[in-house]
Amino acid sequence: MAEAQNDREAREAKEDEMRLSEAEIAVHWKEEEYFHPTPKFIGQANLTDPAVLERFSEKNFPECYREYADLLTWDKYWTTTLDSSNAPFWKWFVGGKLNVSYNCIDRHLDKHANKAAILWVSEAEDDPVVALTFQELYVQVNEMAALLRDFCGLKTGDRVTIHMPMVPELPVTMLACARLGIIHSVVFGGFSGEACGARIVDSGSRVLITMDGYYRSGKVIDHKASADIAVKKAAEEGQKVDKVLIWRRFRDRAASSTPMVEGRDYVVNEELKRYAGHRIAPVSMPAEAPFFLMYTSGSTGKPKGVQHSTGGYLAYVTGASKFIQDIHTTDVYWCMADIGWITGHSFIVYGPLALAATTVMYEGVPTFPDAGRPWRIAQRLGVNIFHTSPTAIRMLRKLGPDEPKKYDLHFKCMTTVGEPIEPEAWLWYYHTVGRGKAAITDTWWLTETGGFLCSTKPAIDPMKPGSTGPPMPGIYPVIYDEHGKEIPPGSNRAGNICIRNPWPGLMQTIWGDNERFVRQYYGKYNKNKNSTDWHDWPWLAGDGALWAKDGYVRILGRIDDVINVAGHRLGTKELESACLTVPEIAEAAVVPIVDAERGRVPEVYVSLKPGVKADPEIMARVTRAIETNIGKIARPRMVRIVPDMPKTRSGKIMRRVLASISNSMDYGDITTLSNPEVVEQIRVQVQGAGPVRKKEGPEDIKRFGETT
Repeated sequence: MAEAQNDREAREAKEDEMRLSEAEIAVHWKEEEYFHPTPKFIGQANLTDPAVLERFSEKNFPECYREYADLLTWDKYWTTTLDSSNAPFWKWFVGGKLNVSYNCIDRHLDKHANKAAILWVSEAEDDPVVALTFQELYVQVNEMAALLRDFCGLKTGDRVTIHMPMVPELPVTMLACARLGIIHSVVFGGFSGEACGARIVDSGSRVLITMDGYYRSGKVIDHKASADIAVKKAAEEGQKVDKVLIWRRFRDRAASSTPMVEGRDYVVNEELKRYAGHRIAPVSMPAEAPFFLMYTSGSTGKPKGVQHSTGGYLAYVTGASKFIQDIHTTDVYWCMADIGWITGHSFIVYGPLALAATTVMYEGVPTFPDAGRPWRIAQRLGVNIFHTSPTAIRMLRKLGPDEPKKYDLHFKCMTTVGEPIEPEAWLWYYHTVGRGKAAITDTWWLTETGGFLCSTKPAIDPMKPGSTGPPMPGIYPVIYDEHGKEIPPGSNRAGNICIRNPWPGLMQTIWGDNERFVRQYYGKYNKNKNSTDWHDWPWLAGDGALWAKDGYVRILGRIDDVINVAGHRLGTKELESACLTVPEIAEAAVVPIVDAERGRVPEVYVSLKPGVKADPEIMARVTRAIETNIGKIARPRMVRIVPDMPKTRSGKIMRRVLASISNSMDYGDITTLSNPEVVEQIRVQVQGAGPVRKKEGPEDIKRFGETT
């Protein structure tokens, strides 16, 4: 009897093990060597005390976050650091009051009034650099705040949609909203009018702020036309826009041929003349008051408005900017992102300005007119902190692998953000761009998190290519399998990464949809829906990850980007990294295609470095690299060399489009891509010159490559 029971238990244990192995992401990446920060960097760094880990340990949570909040100026100090009484709707620094605009501008005027707050670079290389001092920023923000209050009738708690390119008028507008306690919703300038209209509807905005035009790849884009589409789209869904405020891109001429609508459209530059010299007292806002909405960029379904708080968010991005990006008031810091994304909010505008740093903005395409443009800008402005994405790094490496060597660059630290970076791209970034002297922080975080979740502390931790690093101080991750069983560090098994605790930068909710917020981020692993104990509310990030025995986390990509090949779950980032070990390959994208026997199999798209000709031998080497680095289970059905990857305006490869082409599915709207023409070229290459084949495909492929 006992023997039979033992056999049954052994059999059940084996079945559990098989189920778990199918639920986890297969891991084959080798651990990379360490790179150490230089003594020169350590000597000047903001964070050099290893005791930070003790200060931010779980036993000191949540009071440890006073260290971040004390970087700010408070009108009224808080009484409760973390209120969890309505879990998981966490409230930080309750009872405290402050104003974001005051913290980013006013409090710096005594010491830094004539210091550059923003250095703006036009895409037109002959245009002069615009240097906006803190005093000038103060004047412009006050005048814009007066216009919003007195001309538009806006007040604290109202929502405003901002659809603007990368121009200094954008942070001026955002900070003017912050001065009044108006909730801003910035829409990425490259999004269509329809996408902007959908966000106007969801936020309930009655004022749209935009610009008539801007430079993109050497051409002036008529942006005013998008505003008309956005207003029409909003009206069709029941949201009336009372006023459209339009900034002029040029002083002496219009950048748009789209006519103005009388009684609705107003030129900001003209209207501001009536508010010259006006000063607006910053509205003292509760720390837990909503600060801004950031809509995530998935191409399907209703846009999701991520709602961030005032005090918690600003404290978190200020702390991360100081301690992880090592920003000092004397630094010239360039985050080569777009303010239309969370990276731009946190690490172009609010974090650097809260620290009285000089932040650089660039209007256009980083490779226009050539791949040396970023390095010329950095040399001219004396940039010493550089912050960009793996997408941009791969693109610059592809188009100008030796360009950084031509310029006098002196970066003390560099950041990468937005997606996992392959070791090959990391090494180029470190050696060629950073000269082997800059400390690299490979940060992992999301729109919802406000700031970094994992990163090396640049003067304390060594760097490891391909790994984001250890958790941030005060962040306590856990990796679960599909059944909620913890996967411990060092087990060489991967699963779904969660954060066990709340933190000040975490989103408050989804605008207007608390139920979706709880379901999406907490529903999977919540231990007790009635609990007010934060330990019962692990936050699901939506990424697959591996936690190595050295405490470093490796992000394997979005859970939706995992390809299940005969029960073997392969992370696409791992496959793409293997492709980049082939010297001729500049970029790689791996997508799933339907297979009758194995369910899904990988298909690989690669683009080549300049001057390299397509050759079947290159395709064969890509296949061998995948088999060598991962195994025959990951062998692609096909390797396709394409002229370019379909990319968003922010440079991200649209894997969903490639997956749709490979599976003869409808690839949807591509009008907002930076290079929509390449989609048809790839479709003909894959499907032949006949008519477009469109069919309904499996849900996992339809949503493949989407962001959340």
